[in-house]
Amino acid sequence: MFPDGEDPDPRFTLANERTFLSWIRTSLAFIGGGIAVEAFTSAIFTPGLRATLSIVLMVIGFILAAGAAFRWHRIESAMRRKTSLPLPLIIPIVSLASALGAGLLVLVFAGVL
Repeated sequence: MFPDGEDPDPRFTLANERTFLSWIRTSLAFIGGGIAVEAFTSAIFTPGLRATLSIVLMVIGFILAAGAAFRWHRIESAMRRKTSLPLPLIIPIVSLASALGAGLLVLVFAGVL
């Protein structure tokens, strides 16, 4: 899988795997949140808004899962080549998605949407 470089200290590889699993857990929370919105909020949201919100949450979860795998691979490669670790591009995605979701909920509960 990694033809170049040498094996890093196993502790670093295992830490990278734990971080990957944490991102997967976060992505599953977004996907589960999307399912919960669709299943349990029919009295709160209109059908179109409920479907949109649940789809957005699930898409964010899928993007996070793919980003977690991409991040794990980039970091593992950098450790094997003994180069600087890449910038974590997944963090701005989570921050922006969470802020947009929270803003949307504020607008819904304020009666704007």
